[in-house]
Amino acid sequence: MGLTEGDITLRAKAALDNATKIIARTNECASFASLKGYSVETLDSIYKASRNFDTLNKKLASAVITAAKDASVCYCVDGAVCEDESCKIILKKHKDCEVFDSVSKASSAYTSARLLTPEYTAVSGYSVQNLKSCRAALVYDIDCDYIASLVKAKLSDIFGEEELCAFIRGSAVKKIRIYEIDRQKNYDGTCAVAVEEGEFLKKQRYDYADLEQIIKLLRAPNGCPWDRVQTPESIKGNMIEEAYELVDAIERDDTDGIEEETGDVLLQAVFHSVLQEESGAFNGADALTRVVKKLIFRHSHIFGGDKANDDAEALTVWEKNKKTEKHQDTYSESVLAVPKNFPACMRAQKVGKRAAKCGMDFLSPVSASEKLGEEVGELLEACISEDKAAIFDEAGDVLYSAVNVCRLAGVDCEEALRAATDKFIKRFVKFEQLALADGKVLTEMSGSEYDWYWLKAKNELKNS
Repeated sequence: MGLTEGDITLRAKAALDNATKIIARTNECASFASLKGYSVETLDSIYKASRNFDTLNKKLASAVITAAKDASVCYCVDGAVCEDESCKIILKKHKDCEVFDSVSKASSAYTSARLLTPEYTAVSGYSVQNLKSCRAALVYDIDCDYIASLVKAKLSDIFGEEELCAFIRGSAVKKIRIYEIDRQKNYDGTCAVAVEEGEFLKKQRYDYADLEQIIKLLRAPNGCPWDRVQTPESIKGNMIEEAYELVDAIERDDTDGIEEETGDVLLQAVFHSVLQEESGAFNGADALTRVVKKLIFRHSHIFGGDKANDDAEALTVWEKNKKTEKHQDTYSESVLAVPKNFPACMRAQKVGKRAAKCGMDFLSPVSASEKLGEEVGELLEACISEDKAAIFDEAGDVLYSAVNVCRLAGVDCEEALRAATDKFIKRFVKFEQLALADGKVLTEMSGSEYDWYWLKAKNELKNS
């Protein structure tokens, strides 16, 4: 029916003239006036009997399909057919239906808002959660406060709550900020919002595509001299640094820092994807597609036929699927796949964990500790003999054995060593403070003095 009286096309009018039954979704719209002179059945009663939007559309479609069994039905909806969910259900089930389209809510909003870009995404307010990043958005069917609040939240996320938008009600248009969308009065079926992104450097919000774009701008011939000369090899260390800075922010429970460092990690990932795109290997979309497919495949207890009743079973499914995905037929392949550039303790713990899956492991932390004692003894013998090669070898065995003890005891060796280092630093600072307070010169102290002040520092920190 379009949006106002007279929007019906000549072909649609001919269909109305030849129909044995005319059904209108609602008479509460301006375009219903186009049906004057016809005998029309409306489905407004279904609105009152429906619990939600999804149920409503299914019931509307069902009513039309049932009526069409005994008559030639012409189903009339406001706006365009492509904008009506009940029409989509009918067309999916009955592909032989003929469509007579009319003025759409989206095109009307586009014209009213005087948008500059021809590239826009249109969506009903009832489906606004499905809206993704786009250059411009047109949201119609904002017919109540609740839908207005959903539209505000989604558009704020994409464009920024301070961005200007056009709020449309019937033929009236006014400019407001996105955060004001749910502060209007008297929402009805004619209410819509139109918004388009601002100039690139002045946008309120940016997305993944924008991050890719700015990296490409910096890599362009007239871009940044430093960014232009970078290679995967030259910036690989930055990823490690940024990842550690993110973990540090997490450990400090610094929300602002987590936000900043997460962005820096994403920057490094996008930089690498742009470099690979330049070489023709893959692009960012390829990397994102791969990781999403990986998540779907590995979560077969969610998206497939596997079952997992707790986190341990979920992890078992994940590991099984990961092994299948990577075509690892032997346990050795799994062990060899542990990256060599992991921190040493982390790598040792991961290798031990994977090797243990075939059953080759200590019975308990106690038996692993006994082995650690043996290795310490062998290291002592090597130190007594002053054999540097043997010391190097036995020191490695001691460290690896210590990692096994941590692993079997359920302790993360990286975290344990980090905590021990932090503890040592605190004690050393206190040790020096106590010694200096007594007028001592650290480099001139005796061994017994060192021991006394160290023990005193430990006790003071223990009681603090």
